[in-house]
Amino acid sequence: MGSLKSLLSDGRFWLHARHSFIKSDNDFRFFRSILMKPNRRPILKLSIITGTVLLAFALFSPLGKYFLERYDKDLLGRELTIDWAFVNPLTGYVFLSNATVYEAQGDSIFMRAENVHGRFSMLNLLRRRAIISNLTFEKPDVRIVQNKHEFNFDDLVKLFTPDKSHIRSSPWIAELVNVKIVDGTFRFIDKIIPINYFVKEVNVESQGYLNQGDTIAATLSLASGIGSGTLEGNITINTERLDYRFDVDVRDFNMEIIRQYIWELINYGMFTAHVDARMKGRGNFQSRESIETSGRLSIRDFHLGKTTTDDYASFKKLVFVVADLSPLKHKFLFDSVLLVQPLLKYERYDSLDNVETLFGKKGSNISDITRQQGRFNLVIELARYIKVLSQNFFKSDYKINRMEVTNGNFIFNDFSLTESFSMNAKPFHLVADSVNANERRVKVSIASDINPFGKLSIDLSINPRDSGDFDMGFHLQNIPAALFNPYLISYTSFPLDRGTLAIKSAWKVRNGQIGSTNHLIVVDPRVSKRLRNKDTHWVPMPLIMALIRERGNVIDYDIPITGNLKDPKFHLRDVIFDIVKNIFVKPPTTPYRQEIRNLETEIETALTIKWEMRQRSFRSEQAKFVDHLSDFLQENPTATIGAFPRSFGDKEKEYILFYETKKRFFQLTHGNVKRISPQDSMAIEKMSVRDPALVRHISKGLSDTIMFTLQEKCINFVGSEIVRKEFNELVHERNRVFLSFFQENKTEERITLHKTHNNVPYNGFSNIRLKYDGVIPGGLKRAYARMLELNDEAPRKKYLEYRKLEATQVTER
Repeated sequence: MGSLKSLLSDGRFWLHARHSFIKSDNDFRFFRSILMKPNRRPILKLSIITGTVLLAFALFSPLGKYFLERYDKDLLGRELTIDWAFVNPLTGYVFLSNATVYEAQGDSIFMRAENVHGRFSMLNLLRRRAIISNLTFEKPDVRIVQNKHEFNFDDLVKLFTPDKSHIRSSPWIAELVNVKIVDGTFRFIDKIIPINYFVKEVNVESQGYLNQGDTIAATLSLASGIGSGTLEGNITINTERLDYRFDVDVRDFNMEIIRQYIWELINYGMFTAHVDARMKGRGNFQSRESIETSGRLSIRDFHLGKTTTDDYASFKKLVFVVADLSPLKHKFLFDSVLLVQPLLKYERYDSLDNVETLFGKKGSNISDITRQQGRFNLVIELARYIKVLSQNFFKSDYKINRMEVTNGNFIFNDFSLTESFSMNAKPFHLVADSVNANERRVKVSIASDINPFGKLSIDLSINPRDSGDFDMGFHLQNIPAALFNPYLISYTSFPLDRGTLAIKSAWKVRNGQIGSTNHLIVVDPRVSKRLRNKDTHWVPMPLIMALIRERGNVIDYDIPITGNLKDPKFHLRDVIFDIVKNIFVKPPTTPYRQEIRNLETEIETALTIKWEMRQRSFRSEQAKFVDHLSDFLQENPTATIGAFPRSFGDKEKEYILFYETKKRFFQLTHGNVKRISPQDSMAIEKMSVRDPALVRHISKGLSDTIMFTLQEKCINFVGSEIVRKEFNELVHERNRVFLSFFQENKTEERITLHKTHNNVPYNGFSNIRLKYDGVIPGGLKRAYARMLELNDEAPRKKYLEYRKLEATQVTER
């Protein structure tokens, strides 16, 4: 009686009674008045009937709870707990509150639902038809755990999978009609990788499984559990043929699940991306190539790199607008493929590069995973799936109406040299007209600036059916030769402080056979002072330059390439012939070349004062020139000079950094000596910054475990503040030394020293550019006039445009 009394006083009982078996408001009020006001003497017969019904209801609900919890292992093979249950034996309505299913081991929760309710067709049970309708799971929280090949629901799959070895017809028919999941949460955990991911606000609605049907359809919506993003869609599955159809709408979905799988493949780094998609299609689960789809897929804000601010690869947006994609039917029809603001950075270190430090040497992290039989990694599986879908792309009917890469940035850094080398192509643009398998030729145009100087253009015409059949025009121009000083210093000890490089190529490839002309021009290359230290090799560059440089002070070679794409052959006949010719032709032209050199020196020294790296005072010839310059101002009262200091800040700081690192290491290994003598300074200069003992010392106790470059380790060792301070003092001292010459004869008022600009100078060295106003020195005017005459004559006339470009770059920078 206590249970009955508590049941009648529970408001939830009346709520479910009202919706389950009492249909009208009048009946409900009459029935409740009888039960709650027994003192009103109801009709005896109605009381007996009512009492019997109440007794049935009072017993069925606790009996239902008892039955489910008592025989849970027989039904599910797992422990099941319920707070309370409501069962209506007349209508078959069942309600379970806080239903919890535990793992097979019973040590944790597999699923918990706030409410589970549905309806059994009682009459159909008599006909051996188990029909469950309106089965609803409210706020379920499901935990899916993977451990290698095993999942925590494998036992449930096995339990409800019929044993086909003992198949016999059953008189029972089972149907599940109208199934819902409301506001669910599904968690996925992989204990090996590990992965910890979840989706929330999961809502699923399906017509269920009908005995006479072979199709299951469902609508689905969910939200990303970490970060932003929603997914909505529907899917239809044919259970007999395993065909499927889908229509999905994804908005701003955070790809956190991809990041967690990527972390298994990389040694360090960060990954972020978002996906938008509106796709529909169909296929068969038994064949990955059977998919047929169309729609729009967009990946946004993709970042993969060392840190959140140091990307190795990124792009703002990658968009695929698919008209018809069907690998099985050999159809790849795209309306457009767009890549916006891509960045790709490749860096070389002393031992590995940034790709190998990220994925292991020669991609060992990836191969370790792929070699393990049955090992699942979502990133690798997606790559394999894309490979399967695209393997017959060039043999198929394909079309891309619009293909563009806009505002790209491709960076190359080399930290394995004596000093760092850096160059990037930005902004990089690629445009292709209709890429169509039915067209005879597809044209692709590439254009980019080369930073810090230069331009690149490529025009490509390719046979869409044969990648070994194409024509290509390649033009790289206005590249300062001094840009490659890090390589020249490392391998020869001699930098260049002048010269402009250009390459122009024309390729015609048929059936993989190459026919190409390649024209290399370096105008006015000049070798600078040799740098001596233990990090550099020595090659007699002045002698080599004398042999390869022609009479017009240019290196001008045609280098044809033949053979095939897998084994190209470079023909150096023109190079060898010119070297031999120079040996015999150049000696008689020595006076001409000497005049050119003297004129270039006079013009350059009158316009530019060059600073060697870390140089603080003028050399004797520089001091003599500045002294003459101050005399010129004194002798010409109307003359004024503008001085524009240009500092190669990054390179100067690198030289300061290396010197301070060697200096501190020298002090530590020589009894913490405080005073550095001139002899000590010379020893420090010649010391290799890659000395094994020094590198071992500065690599100890790094504040950051992903410092791969020598520069990063040196900064960690000496501190960036010392470098900044030394650089500022260097700039200040250079300006002070320059002005001191004009202060001595009181002409400093007619010399205007502008603010120092930090950039990459065209000649590769910090300098002071001079601009004359009012009066120009006579020697400079005469040298200019004579040089103009020589430039307008053979053999220099044909290279006049290159020299004009160089002069423009030097002046602008």
